[in-house]
Amino acid sequence: MRLYGTFNGTLVIAGLAIIFTLIAPSVFQFFTIITLTQVIGLSILALSLALVWGFGGILCFGQSAFFGIGAYAYSVAAVNIGGSTGSIFIAILAAAIFAAILGYFIFYGKVSDVYLAVITLTVSLILYSLMRRTSGPEYKIGKALLGGFNGTGSPPLNMPGDGSAMLFPMQTFYVSMAILIIAYVFTGWLVTTKFGRVCVSIRENEVRTELLGYDTRLYKLCLFSISSGIAGLGGVLFCVGVTRVTPDVFSLGQSALAIIWVIVGGRMTLIGPILATFVLYFLTSSLGSQQIFNANLVLGIILVVFVLIVPNGVVPTIMNWFERRRAKRYARQKERRMKLRKHRAIG
Repeated sequence: MRLYGTFNGTLVIAGLAIIFTLIAPSVFQFFTIITLTQVIGLSILALSLALVWGFGGILCFGQSAFFGIGAYAYSVAAVNIGGSTGSIFIAILAAAIFAAILGYFIFYGKVSDVYLAVITLTVSLILYSLMRRTSGPEYKIGKALLGGFNGTGSPPLNMPGDGSAMLFPMQTFYVSMAILIIAYVFTGWLVTTKFGRVCVSIRENEVRTELLGYDTRLYKLCLFSISSGIAGLGGVLFCVGVTRVTPDVFSLGQSALAIIWVIVGGRMTLIGPILATFVLYFLTSSLGSQQIFNANLVLGIILVVFVLIVPNGVVPTIMNWFERRRAKRYARQKERRMKLRKHRAIG
């Protein structure tokens, strides 16, 4: 049974992720678990970009803008209302609504894909510049000080309905992994629906899809907003993991990292960018701590190598290799069966 690229395959991977979640505390040290919690948020950012770019063909250079909006919205909301559950939904809605407003003018203004990438990157850099200028005590939303370059504190997650019952780091890891798995299964389901198939059709040939009677601008706007909401969710988990959100979440470096993760993992898959985020994060962190190589130099080399040699990414390349082997094995078996039938007929 073919699992790659199907919803059944998504469920299998989700099951493996659940097993990993259960055994991780007994395998990794406590500090590594805390780091994993931080990387989970980044992996959801990569997942959101894989959805909008890989399946919708919309290259969003500024996906970190929605990631940062989600992080700041959660921190501000949690400080003011005193609970994380409602604050998470506020953060997701803030990122999705901002993307919907921006996307409306982009898609219905018939802005080309190249300019869309530039506009989203520009928006991200504008937000980065603005948030760095909010260091005074007058820059606050309710009780939450924005903090300028130093950022603002992010309250930890708490038990739903009890704002005073804060989750411990290990509990936060479990919750973060559960959210990642749910987000992955949701996106895996979404791309198999009619909506997802239309988005893939738009990616392949937008004019033909429009001639078939679909409002391609509306589909692109919806996909753009959904992926931005998912990016905002990633921002929430990231700022909870690091206990603080700073303007760096909007930076050019953050936008570039998300693109690198998706390219290396494979933008035509959902699991590839997630795995690439974890692997590259720990690889660069290890190199940076040992001061053997410059981490940014290593990332640059990895990007060039994958663009030139493995343009489809790691996961699609491996899966396609297995598919070709499976097809060849099936062809050989079929040929042997035909020869056997012919031999029996002659005999």
